[in-house]
Amino acid sequence: MQSPEAKPKIPYWHLWTDENGVSHHARCEIAQFDFKGVGDAAPQWNNRQTRGEATVVFTVQPVGWVGEWHENPAPQWILPISGRWWVEAMDGTRVEMGPGDLSLGEDQQCIADSERRKGHRSGTVGDQPAVLMTVQLHVPPVRKPGHLR
Repeated sequence: MQSPEAKPKIPYWHLWTDENGVSHHARCEIAQFDFKGVGDAAPQWNNRQTRGEATVVFTVQPVGWVGEWHENPAPQWILPISGRWWVEAMDGTRVEMGPGDLSLGEDQQCIADSERRKGHRSGTVGDQPAVLMTVQLHVPPVRKPGHLR
């Protein structure tokens, strides 16, 4: 059994919008865990996010799929189930993710630049579809990387 002193950290990519309306990637961590049991189960590490309404959406992006410049429809957690995909921010950073990676898409309220880029581009990598699970949070976006801990 893991000791309460060894708090875990879960890394994730945060796609966020700065005060100028430009999207960026930031590498962040979920790190605020409590060590306790759930019901009669042995203690485990728990990070309880703010309770609220959410919508779960599963997507299957075909091989070769590219989603040209767009914003996430809502702040949303994105978890690849199988396959790989990439996300490119307006600042030019591109991140590839696969199963086990976690992303928070929060690039709402971007402002189109001179090249008509607004939000992000994304697409599949490799020779298999990218299967993603998204949990759309019905909350306003926050313009601060790593604010969900």
